[in-house]
Amino acid sequence: MTSALFVVSEDGYWGEECIEPLTSLEDAGVDVTVATPTGSPPVVDERSVDPDTVGEETAEEVLDVHENHPGLNNPERVARVSAADFDTVVFPGGHGTAWDVNQDRHARQLLLDAVAGDEGTALVVCHAVAILAFTREADGSFLVEGRDITGFPNAWEEDIVDEDDLMPDGRKLPYWVEDEVKAAGANWDAELDADTSVTVDGDLITARGPGSSAAAAETLLEELDIDA
Repeated sequence: MTSALFVVSEDGYWGEECIEPLTSLEDAGVDVTVATPTGSPPVVDERSVDPDTVGEETAEEVLDVHENHPGLNNPERVARVSAADFDTVVFPGGHGTAWDVNQDRHARQLLLDAVAGDEGTALVVCHAVAILAFTREADGSFLVEGRDITGFPNAWEEDIVDEDDLMPDGRKLPYWVEDEVKAAGANWDAELDADTSVTVDGDLITARGPGSSAAAAETLLEELDIDA
């Protein structure tokens, strides 16, 4: 059976970016395991389950899976799982990744291992794309250098944080995804004129944000040679 590892933030994952790929893969027969930095259940960003923000249907679906999915309620520790045991590793986004997943050396190693060689693949979504700016190959070069990448753009971040980079909840955003990934040598294009943005560069798939979650799941299933 095809297997997938989801590396999810304990500081606030964006509901649709995790739940849409997770349920799509499971519906297609993929065995899903969830891991978090400390092994505690991931926390969903409250804005991503606000009906006024995402719509009633999305909010209800995300909350239902978040509250009842066995893996989300009893995750593994990131340090105790290996990319070699899975066919793909998925990194859902959300601002919370800026404080935990993207800074976690074990998460970065999972990403590096997932795209090494010919067997694995990785899907990285939205704010989690910044993990690429902190992940280096054995020779010290950035994993993302020279790769075609999409992700959460500065143009959207400007509408969320204030002039001091403070989030609506008062936390200070430590960095902006686009700036960090471009500085690490990526070929960045968030395709702001397109409804969705999913980029495939070899064994690395990146997706722009919540609205690209379904397209990202479909693309990953295609890369895994699984019929949705």
